[in-house]
Amino acid sequence: MSSKPLTPETLLMVAQRFKVLAEPARLQVLNALRGGPLNVSELIDETGLNQANLSKHLQLLHANGFVNRRRDGLFVIYELADKSVFQLCDIMCGQVKRHATSQVRQLAAVR
Repeated sequence: MSSKPLTPETLLMVAQRFKVLAEPARLQVLNALRGGPLNVSELIDETGLNQANLSKHLQLLHANGFVNRRRDGLFVIYELADKSVFQLCDIMCGQVKRHATSQVRQLAAVR
């Protein structure tokens, strides 16, 4: 992160992107696309989401630049727009793991 203070406008844009990622179903969709492009039917199989719910999440992910889409005959194919989103996920997973480890130590100390 830059040492330069962020403007309120920039903070608002960053918060909006975090808000999009704050939904587990959308993270599930991104994770399914980690292996490569998939069509809607394949995404339904991978995520277990119903078509209406999946379409809603895909629309939001697309509108916010997390996924690209293209038509291939009768199918719409989705793919990650930028795999760097997983760097953020890796950072958060590391923090979750450290926090959980700390909680386990604290609970063990109580015994």
